[in-house]
Amino acid sequence: MLSWETSSSIASMRHCRAWVEIDLAALKHNVEQIKASLAARSDLMAVVKADAYGHGAVTVAKTALQAGASWLGVATVPEGIELRQANLKAPILVMGAVNTPEEVRVMARWQLQPTIVTPKQALVFSDILVNDSKQRSPLPVHLKLDTGMSRLGYSWQQAADFYRFVQRLPQLEIASVYSHLATADDPDPTFMQTQQQRFEAAIAQLRSLDLQPPRLHLANSAATLTDASLHYDLVRVGLGLYGLYPAPHLQTALSLRPVMQVKARITHLKTIAAGTGVSYGHQFVADRPMRIAVVGIGYADGVPRLLSNRLTALIHGTPAPQIGAITMDQMMLDVTHLTHLQEGDIVTLLGRDRQSQITAEDWANTLGTISWEILCSFKHRLPRILVESACEIEPTATHQDSDASQRP
Repeated sequence: MLSWETSSSIASMRHCRAWVEIDLAALKHNVEQIKASLAARSDLMAVVKADAYGHGAVTVAKTALQAGASWLGVATVPEGIELRQANLKAPILVMGAVNTPEEVRVMARWQLQPTIVTPKQALVFSDILVNDSKQRSPLPVHLKLDTGMSRLGYSWQQAADFYRFVQRLPQLEIASVYSHLATADDPDPTFMQTQQQRFEAAIAQLRSLDLQPPRLHLANSAATLTDASLHYDLVRVGLGLYGLYPAPHLQTALSLRPVMQVKARITHLKTIAAGTGVSYGHQFVADRPMRIAVVGIGYADGVPRLLSNRLTALIHGTPAPQIGAITMDQMMLDVTHLTHLQEGDIVTLLGRDRQSQITAEDWANTLGTISWEILCSFKHRLPRILVESACEIEPTATHQDSDASQRP
């Protein structure tokens, strides 16, 4: 009777098929580059929501804090709890709106700092915490103003009324006032400047009434790379941490290095005759005798099926076009021009192989989407393997390799 192997053996077996490499040296480099570019008074918040854009939240958060970040940003309460369970002590801002009593109590227990977007929400927090015998100190909260994103936030014109209302509520302590930019990645700065003017007007309104927010923040990655006047006391950087640029015109702002690489192995090699169809629906038919490589990665791993017949991979630094429909767990490459290949050879889907490189931006441009979506698409059946640039790959047991620590 067969028995299950150890978790480390399972991680090793997963690595035989396909995996995501996370370059911690590149991450550290990016944090240091961003930190050095900030206005003197500004702190860096590492945005690690969505499992750090697919890179592994705990690992990224630890590395970013060691490299100079002082805050962490998440979207949900469970994301914040995961960081606290990893014994991270830095302040954690939950940027999504929280409204339920259970979430309020949990946030207080785990010392997570909520975003408050309406007086009603603030009142819910205050009422629950006042009646919670375990809550002995005020909970830091962050007031969000809507200056033009039209998502979360209270009207910037009513900033003073909002601030005073929350300030008077027991068990709440205002930690910051912030807003979010809608068009910071646009080469035309007109609307971004309008939002900044609205933010400044709201702050001036507060100060005229002797209301002094302890901290102000406005800039996302794009704004951080664009203009130091947008840095205020804190910047919230996500995409830039991971070595990608929010827009092409920002690529000269800093020298960033992609942190993620996606790789898989050739599992089978075969030769097909001219006129042979490849994969479901025969979207590709060979126009000549061809040698094809079957690669152990597919759309269930996060490779978009819409890249079928549009994707190029790298093998030993040489481009190899993908052919036929990408399937759930596999894809095929035309390797007719490549000699001396064998099963087990590594295929680079995203990343650098010798002098060639494929980036998330390349995929995004092909699909007409954004690089954020590409990074976040890789599923957790691909283990995250920690590497230090050109160092040897060492399988690392992360939370993705343990059923007990998976987030819901």
